[in-house]
Amino acid sequence: MVIEIIVLGIGATLLMDLWALLRRRWFAIAALDYGWVGRWLGHMRHGQFRHAAIAKAPPLRGERLLGWGFHYLTGLLFAAAFLAWVGQAWLQRPALLPALAFGVLTMAAPLLLMQPAFGMGIAARLAPKPWLVRQRALLTHLVFGLGLYLSGAVLAWLD
Repeated sequence: MVIEIIVLGIGATLLMDLWALLRRRWFAIAALDYGWVGRWLGHMRHGQFRHAAIAKAPPLRGERLLGWGFHYLTGLLFAAAFLAWVGQAWLQRPALLPALAFGVLTMAAPLLLMQPAFGMGIAARLAPKPWLVRQRALLTHLVFGLGLYLSGAVLAWLD
C-alpha cells in the first residue's frame, strides 16, 4: 500500500503543479509561491503560526526547499487519506467521481488553514478578489483529484 500511496500522492501533486505551470503560461496566472509555505513553517519554530502578510514576513534560509518538500508531503498524506476513505478496492477499479470529490475536500487545507495563516483570512475573505481565489483553489484541487484518478488508473493498468 505504501507504493500505491507514493504513486498516487506524487502523481496527483505533479499534475497539480503541471496545471499551475500551464495556467501561468496560458493565462498569466501566478501559482502559489511555495517559498511562502516554507517561510510559514520556518517561523513556527519561533512560535509564529499566523502572519498579517506572509510575503512581508522575514525570509528564511531554505524556505523554498522546505515549502516544496511540504507540498509533496501533503500530497502523500492526502493520498493516504484518500485510500483510507475509498478503500484499497478502489485501486483495482479506479473511479473518477470519488477522486474528484476528495479533491474538493482537500480545499479545506488552503481555505481554512493556509489562507488564514498567510493573512488572507478564512476562505481568502480579506483578499482583493476572494471569489477568484476560491475559484482557482477549487479548480486546482479538482486537478489534484483528477491526478489521483489518473495515477490510480496507471496503477490498475500496470497490475
